[in-house]
Amino acid sequence: MTKEEIMNQLYNRYIRPTENKNGSYIGVEIEMPIVNLEHRAVDFEIVHSLTAAFLKEFDFIPTGIDEQGNIYSALNRKNGDIFSYDCSYNNMEFSFGKESELHTIHGRFCRYYEFVQDFFRPHNHTLTGMGTNPNRLVNNNIPIENGRYKMLFHHLSSFSKYACLPMYFHRYPQFGMFSSASQVQLDVTKETLPGVINAFNQIEPIKALLFNNSVLLNENEDLLCCRDMLWGNSTHGINPHNVGMYDCEIKTVDDILNYISTTAIYCVERDGKYLNFKPVNILEYFNIDRLTGEYLENGEIRSVEFSPRPEDIEYLRTFKSEDLTYRGTIEFRSGCCQPISDVMTISAFHLGLLNKTEELTDLIKNDRSLYNNGYNATELRRQLVCRELPAYIDQDGMYDLAKKVLDLCSTGLSERGFGEEIYIRPLYERIEKRTNPARTMLDRLKNGEAINKIVKDYGRI
Repeated sequence: MTKEEIMNQLYNRYIRPTENKNGSYIGVEIEMPIVNLEHRAVDFEIVHSLTAAFLKEFDFIPTGIDEQGNIYSALNRKNGDIFSYDCSYNNMEFSFGKESELHTIHGRFCRYYEFVQDFFRPHNHTLTGMGTNPNRLVNNNIPIENGRYKMLFHHLSSFSKYACLPMYFHRYPQFGMFSSASQVQLDVTKETLPGVINAFNQIEPIKALLFNNSVLLNENEDLLCCRDMLWGNSTHGINPHNVGMYDCEIKTVDDILNYISTTAIYCVERDGKYLNFKPVNILEYFNIDRLTGEYLENGEIRSVEFSPRPEDIEYLRTFKSEDLTYRGTIEFRSGCCQPISDVMTISAFHLGLLNKTEELTDLIKNDRSLYNNGYNATELRRQLVCRELPAYIDQDGMYDLAKKVLDLCSTGLSERGFGEEIYIRPLYERIEKRTNPARTMLDRLKNGEAINKIVKDYGRI
């Protein structure tokens, strides 16, 4: 394929869905850790029993069954909601069918969540609102037994093969089995696309300040949001353009398309088997005659040669903080799972600011408390996910800036006319107290509170 043909394919997959869009919809995905309150590994038999009860109660049909016959994904055909486990049976996810406002989504979340908690309670298990599972060191962090998840784990575990690369790899290839996110997808148009990506990329440091909630307890408690590190310093980050933030200004649709063309592909599917291979730039991929991939068969990793196909463009998977999808949406993926009482904060925050990108850009341009002090947005977020804030930061000014961003969000939500601004009230309290869920948890632990008490509090609806 010529470069022009590949760029046309990329345009058709990512940009064309944003053209001539009718309506504006919201898609919310909420991952939550399952915790055994006896400080032992999650009992997967209890989890599988819960799955069967949930499907029966809410009329979901199985869509994913593992090699042992266990259901890991199910769909409600009436509203498009998906009940699933992400990477492992330690991590539950609710993905909601697209809606026009947040109240409907929150209502369904509450019904699902309360059912799960009522089922888990007699078994001394619970869901909670934390970005890392507090029991990760005692859990069985094994992937769901299907080709996709086992090969993903194999890919993440292959970091030792890349010792020659000038990058740091962490030692948590199982991180998908103990990390939980809160993600939202919002419809965008071709005209608004560059401004949305650029503005939200710039406020990633503010999001860290408000939403940090992923601490590796008993191991690295200086990092309030380990999520960035877990993704960026894994094999997903071999090509840094596949993860994290944009270290360039996005001004036009061509800028977006050119950026996508710099990302890497690392897996495809052939004959029902997931093949993983060394990440290769998407433009280069289609000009290689034969590649060697690895797949799983009868519990063993095998090698096979294959040739690229035009339809492999569907397997180009990136994990950007602001990720343009093939649905004509931007998926905002840098947020940790939040305490359950604040579960809609991340969705509401992005929704309220979606049509305020020019005002956001002006706020950042004129700020001197945090921005415009010699650091770009990526460097600032890297500093603000840490427990210790840099001395050069004017904290009064920084929190004042965060409040201005939140006020702008509140205005955007109010203008929608659904009363959704109620969901960001907890964020004002965080600004007032100069804290976030991660800081609050660590402070409570320092004051002698038991982790189970915090787990239960963070799990209250």
